[in-house]
Amino acid sequence: MNRIIEQSMGKYTNLLEPDAMELFSQYGINTPKCRLTHSPDEAAAAAADIGYPVVLKISSHDIVHKSDVGGVAAGLADEDALRKAYGNILTSAAEKAPNAEIAGINVMEMAEQGLECIVGMNKDDQFGNVIMFGLGGIFVEVLKDVSLQLMPITKDEAYEMISQIRGAKLLTGYRGSAPKDVDAVADLICRVADMVQDNPEIKELDINPVFVYEDGVKVVDARVIL
Repeated sequence: MNRIIEQSMGKYTNLLEPDAMELFSQYGINTPKCRLTHSPDEAAAAAADIGYPVVLKISSHDIVHKSDVGGVAAGLADEDALRKAYGNILTSAAEKAPNAEIAGINVMEMAEQGLECIVGMNKDDQFGNVIMFGLGGIFVEVLKDVSLQLMPITKDEAYEMISQIRGAKLLTGYRGSAPKDVDAVADLICRVADMVQDNPEIKELDINPVFVYEDGVKVVDARVIL
């Protein structure tokens, strides 16, 4: 069993996001620099190492949807903004999730904006592991423009998944916009599938969004349920 998963199994049902990012990194998936901190001073030191601007996110096994409790602050450009946001996040979390055990505040590199996509996975009782790809952010909630594929998955099947969504033209270039790195997206889908196949303790996951660029991809928010 993977060390990161073993530390949570039996105690928690979801990985802390810093742990999820470390797990992804083990499979060659591009993630932002991040560090779990336990005080404003630690957060300021982490941000100085990572480089501004940064994002702060509440980190708790009891909080799955961080934004629902006011647990995210993005685009923090300096230490004053960081310290203010740190306090606001803890205050909001205490009000909206008073029984949650807070592991700390994750300080994360502010990734350059890209096309928002989603990669997800869940275990179907009948068919087994199913991987999902689509447009991310609000697109997945409003348009539900996704494709599904049983695992294991080949690179050709990953390309087919990408081509099946209605918004595929946004990836291949639309009305003068530059094509995005479809090869990197297909590679990401395969790497996530490999990770899930290697770690059957993973019940479901959502990477939303993953930013897709003209060159490469970067995971900026992730949820892994055991």
